[in-house]
Amino acid sequence: MRNWSRRDAIGVGAAAVGALALSGVARAAAKPAMKTYRDPGCGCCHKWVDHATAAGYPVSVVATREMQKVKATLQVPDDLMSCHTTTVAGYVVEGHVPLAAVDKLISTKPAGVIGIAVPGMPAGSPGMEAHGGHAGHAPSFKVYAFKKDGAKSEFRF
Repeated sequence: MRNWSRRDAIGVGAAAVGALALSGVARAAAKPAMKTYRDPGCGCCHKWVDHATAAGYPVSVVATREMQKVKATLQVPDDLMSCHTTTVAGYVVEGHVPLAAVDKLISTKPAGVIGIAVPGMPAGSPGMEAHGGHAGHAPSFKVYAFKKDGAKSEFRF
């Protein structure tokens, strides 16, 4: 049986306080969970999910052949549709949106915006690098914000 000294008790207490402080920092830095809906036949969606996971987002993937229904339910405008649709922190993220844009959307919470989108599957967008993208170059696509009333505008991040 060990005899605990006052110094031992102080050391154990300090270690516990340090562990609690670190766990609080980890919780504060954690990103919200994403749910990505994709057609089971589409392969590029997994590459975008890999980008999101690497950026710290926990992602669950739902394979469904009902993508039009998902997009309609989430109010994605027809002209902004892409191959997969994600929900995160109460927002919709449509297609191959850069994670920096997602981070900005979540942190700034722009008034009236329900989602952001990269329409289609443009070369060089996250997950589409193998189709003409070049790391480090300015993107050749735009990110759009959309509102419930159908209004759209370019989303700068």
